[in-house]
Amino acid sequence: MTTTEPAASPAVAADVVDLAVLDEALERLHTEDATLHLSETEAVERSGYQPPTAEGVGERMIMNMGPQHPSTHGVLRLVLEMDGEMITRSKPVIGYLHTGMEKTGEELTYLQGPTNVTRMDYAAPLFNELVFSLATEELLGIEAPDRAQWIRMLICEVNRLSSHMLFMATNGMDIGAVSMMLYGWREREELLRFLERVTGLRMNHNYIRPGGVAVDLPDRWREDLEPILDALPSRLEEFDLLMTGQPIWRDRLQGVGVITAEEAIALGATGPLLRSSGYAWDLRRDMPHLRYDQVDFDVVVGSFGDAFDRYAIRMWEMRESIRIIRQCMDKMPDGDYRIQDKKVTPPPRARIDESMEALIHHFKIFTEGFKVPEGEVYVAVENPRGELGCYLVSDGSSHPVRMHIRGPSFVNLQSLPHLMKDSLIADTVAIVSSVDPIMGDVDR
Repeated sequence: MTTTEPAASPAVAADVVDLAVLDEALERLHTEDATLHLSETEAVERSGYQPPTAEGVGERMIMNMGPQHPSTHGVLRLVLEMDGEMITRSKPVIGYLHTGMEKTGEELTYLQGPTNVTRMDYAAPLFNELVFSLATEELLGIEAPDRAQWIRMLICEVNRLSSHMLFMATNGMDIGAVSMMLYGWREREELLRFLERVTGLRMNHNYIRPGGVAVDLPDRWREDLEPILDALPSRLEEFDLLMTGQPIWRDRLQGVGVITAEEAIALGATGPLLRSSGYAWDLRRDMPHLRYDQVDFDVVVGSFGDAFDRYAIRMWEMRESIRIIRQCMDKMPDGDYRIQDKKVTPPPRARIDESMEALIHHFKIFTEGFKVPEGEVYVAVENPRGELGCYLVSDGSSHPVRMHIRGPSFVNLQSLPHLMKDSLIADTVAIVSSVDPIMGDVDR
């Protein structure tokens, strides 16, 4: 811990000066010039009085925030070096989850892989399944059917909405808008209820798999989704009324945690963190996957690179996701929801009760998996926090010999020391919340 000498400032001198000395100084100065009128602080300066230095004033203090702190979004620990209430340096400390999912992925078959990766970014699990499945399909040299591609896109945009709603809820509570936690949770529940109807689970779905999706969209899925999409625009306007235009909300976020486009690129930041700086980079538009090149949407960018821009970007991205989902509903084609390749796809459930060959096929593909040609591949998609990438190396067996996930939360987290430098301790929670890290995506 370093120590610096306290700066001699009028404010400090006025706080600790002896009143008798002050009265004497004022009397002497006023006697010398009756027309001179000085404040107490100015009188102390003119008198040349040096106040005593209190022990500890000016020392740098090291403070731990987390990993138990409720506003560090999981198990993030921040080591803060502080000069008074100003943060001079900060260091994020990670590794408290130590899940080892990438190493676990090397022991699982490609068919079992989505059950593992879906638990990484647990706020956006379908994107984890998507990027793993796309990487596996790239190694296999196959492409999922057209209907499966549109189902994937629709279900991922619904997941993007639920993830951003979680951000709105927790970000509001972190900064003091406690009622936003209730409203954001309410809307997220409706979205998770739809995901449960489609996939069977609210989270960790194992729905997107190599070759397509687990099951087709259920009957009346349009009737289930349409009311949610109809209600959300007016709810987003209510959120705008509650937060965007409020002077306290703006004061807490504007000019806080500023980053420029050059700095964000140098740090490898992606997603809303990068786009808040004004750099319009979105993999859905710039490196299209699924069928994003067949739908119309705008890439939302900020101007100042502060916490307010990152909040506003996510607010507007929800409107763009609604727009994409409606186009998916209109353009949803008929056909297969998974590739009809017996080497990759298990038989339909109904066939298992009718055919011994189908039962054997089902047993072997779920116990032994399917073999993937030798090679390596990297595939990236745009998840709610930025570029989510999957690097796979195959040795020709039924499970990858190496797997690595490029988690956007992990990469974006290294921007915290830059965002928090010379900021107030009161702004720490707002800055961490604006980055929106998911620690399961960090401690893989």
